[in-house]
Amino acid sequence: MIFPYLPGSDTSAFRGISVFFGVLLSLGSSSAIANTIAGFIITYMRSFQIGDWIKINDVTGEVIEKTALVTRLRTINNEDITVPNSMILTNKTTNYSSGQSDKGLIIPINLNINYDVDFEKVNELLKKAALMTDDVEKYPAPYVFKNKIDDTVINYQLNALTKKPERMYFIISDLNENILKVFKEEHIDLLSPRFFPKPKKQP
Repeated sequence: MIFPYLPGSDTSAFRGISVFFGVLLSLGSSSAIANTIAGFIITYMRSFQIGDWIKINDVTGEVIEKTALVTRLRTINNEDITVPNSMILTNKTTNYSSGQSDKGLIIPINLNINYDVDFEKVNELLKKAALMTDDVEKYPAPYVFKNKIDDTVINYQLNALTKKPERMYFIISDLNENILKVFKEEHIDLLSPRFFPKPKKQP
């Protein structure tokens, strides 16, 4: 057993937990044991706290409860999702709130724009749209990457910082709306052009 080698194993609280695990083993519930051990490990690792916004597989929400067996999330649609702790331990977990207090959360927006549009103009408009958006930080300022150059378009990525990760879906929606507004004002089409091959002439 690894328990004697863990930090704090000589405390009364730790010994109490060990007794609890012994009771579980005597009950013989493999799923309960797996979830409880996973819950203990999750608590020990401190990967997320109550109030954090996290993503487990395809489920994103606010952590509203942590128990020995399960963790409960509340989604943006006010759905309460119960996730077994063993599932959390064996799957990738993304914590959107972990850096909120100092660094914040970067929200990326990707879009394709025709080569005909000057890239400096695109940079200017994307940053303008970001600064028009509520809860986007002005410092550090939004910035733009050119991620990919295709045959017909350039893929741009706008990156905007927020200190309110719990509002990220609203911020993404507002960002997209403001991008549409500023590009429409400049009569710039955001749709990627489609090209169809010309039919060969018959001999």
